[in-house]
Amino acid sequence: MKLSLLLKAVPVTHFVGPEDQIIDSIYYDSRAVTPGGLFVAIPGHRSDGYGYIDEAIEKGAVAIFTEKGWSGRSSISVAQVENARLALAALSSAFYRDPCRELCMIGITGTNGKTTTAYLLESILNAAGLKVGVIGTINYRFGGQSFTSPVTTPESLDLMQLLRNMADSGVTHVVLEVSSHALDLHRVAFCGFDVGVFTNLSRDHLDYHHDMDAYWQCKRELCIGRLGVGPKRKRAAAVINWDDPRGKELCAEVSVPCLRTGLSEDCEIWAQGITLTKDAVSGKVRTPKGKFDFTSSLVGKHNVYNVLSATGVAIALGLPLQAIQKGIINLHWVPGRLECVTNDLGFSVFVDYAHTPDALENVLTVLRELTSGRVITIFGCGGDRDKDKRPLMGIAAGRLSDLVVLTSDNPRTEAPEDILASIVEGTAAVQTHQYEFHELAIGFETPGYVVEPDRRKAIAMGLSAARSGDTVIIAGKGHETYQIIDETSIPFDDRVEARKILQQLSAAGKKH
Repeated sequence: MKLSLLLKAVPVTHFVGPEDQIIDSIYYDSRAVTPGGLFVAIPGHRSDGYGYIDEAIEKGAVAIFTEKGWSGRSSISVAQVENARLALAALSSAFYRDPCRELCMIGITGTNGKTTTAYLLESILNAAGLKVGVIGTINYRFGGQSFTSPVTTPESLDLMQLLRNMADSGVTHVVLEVSSHALDLHRVAFCGFDVGVFTNLSRDHLDYHHDMDAYWQCKRELCIGRLGVGPKRKRAAAVINWDDPRGKELCAEVSVPCLRTGLSEDCEIWAQGITLTKDAVSGKVRTPKGKFDFTSSLVGKHNVYNVLSATGVAIALGLPLQAIQKGIINLHWVPGRLECVTNDLGFSVFVDYAHTPDALENVLTVLRELTSGRVITIFGCGGDRDKDKRPLMGIAAGRLSDLVVLTSDNPRTEAPEDILASIVEGTAAVQTHQYEFHELAIGFETPGYVVEPDRRKAIAMGLSAARSGDTVIIAGKGHETYQIIDETSIPFDDRVEARKILQQLSAAGKKH
């Protein structure tokens, strides 16, 4: 594409150099630049792309977009812009021929429930005979292909390239998990959304946003700033969880038609007659287009809200109730979301991604109500992240568990002992008895907690302490297949580790 065409997509404050350059590709990582490329020098959290302009040129970049002035070779085109990230999004959309115009775009934001709602929607859309692409926390997938996702929402350049590939392969509908980081960093600035979904808001990512108000301002941007604008403004709709306090606030602000979801008849999409078991959730959903009974293999009341969000999108898109009902039934599990690890030892084992105080409390509340025996929780908190949530998670686990096994999550560059000390501060406030390893080797009767930094040993400890009728929840990492220690990622999957230990216990004839 000619540089002159790309320049029309971006407000440029100053430009020098030839405009007739042919741009073969766009980059924001100087290491990836190839001859004929355009390099956007975006300011990062650890380094500024401005410092890598020379490297990009040495690798063959013929055009540079930067927030600061730069003077160099006369053969290089240089465009100065006010916001390099916004420029990258605009350039990417133009270079990949605005793929969102050709796709029905569904954006999902909120603290919890994005991934499960995306899976439910994918199943419903498939049941309706549509071709679906999904971009989210677990992976990016379409047309039988699946790609590892390094972040929930890709950088704008990677996102537009992915959307163009989806459109060219025949995908008609895209379900996109939209993180607060993505909204704040303009990754979805040029995505034309047909439907925006808000699931809920609770504490998360305050290491980045610093306070809840800043976090909320980012989250609300999907339904306030990205809907009702552009060529899709006349057909855009919002699906909002009315039972969440921030959802009520958001409903009053949106400028597009809004479908409220919840557990009361005040909502356009609401559920009644809910039955919860360890294996399923069922009930009846009422919509403006009629009602239907549903049964889902997903566990817990929080998944009722995910079912309602997915149903709301389907209603907004005019899909038949039969497809919605079939899609809900067809989804049997979501990786790392109360994922059951089967065994023959008489107790239940679940792996879940819950890594916020609210998510952990929701999951434990569900399991507490459904467990005849004791609840054993194994979890830790990530390093280099919001430190203030650690004691809050410790309180939630201690209050709702009979035994809490505190361990490492992804410690990153923090000392695991320091992270654990913060969690213990909360747990010890509600569970006064601290166990030692040798005590748990013969089981436990008194509620309490134990600290074991080694996650593999902690999982073994928690599972070995369980007996028939108990429930063990391994929380925090869910679908993740790695553990980040310092700056190194090593293979580690809670599900794999749990299966190994359960097999060993079974082979040893564990009896309780």
